[in-house]
Amino acid sequence: MSDLGFAAQLAEDLSEEDLRLVLSVFRTDVQRLTETMAGAAGAADGTAFRRAAHGLAGAAGAVGAVKLEAACRQAMAGAAAEDGLLAEIKRLAEAALGDVARVLTGLDGRA
Repeated sequence: MSDLGFAAQLAEDLSEEDLRLVLSVFRTDVQRLTETMAGAAGAADGTAFRRAAHGLAGAAGAVGAVKLEAACRQAMAGAAAEDGLLAEIKRLAEAALGDVARVLTGLDGRA
């Protein structure tokens, strides 16, 4: 997410209350869907893996997390988790969650 400065764009487009809501929902989706992807990869359930990747790609795209969205789209296309793609998605997801935490902390500091 930090590659696009997503928060600045969202902050321009949304009220502070809406920004908090969007980031909170995104954070929840990232946590849930990365866990689902990991479980599906462990169970060799390609359908569940791709379905979770699809959901995460949509969530990432909605906030401008371009690199995370792209990695998830690769997973949707059938790229194997064992190729390191899941690890990359997890790394990008953690970076996105860090960005979200920094933005929310900044908003809390303004209150």
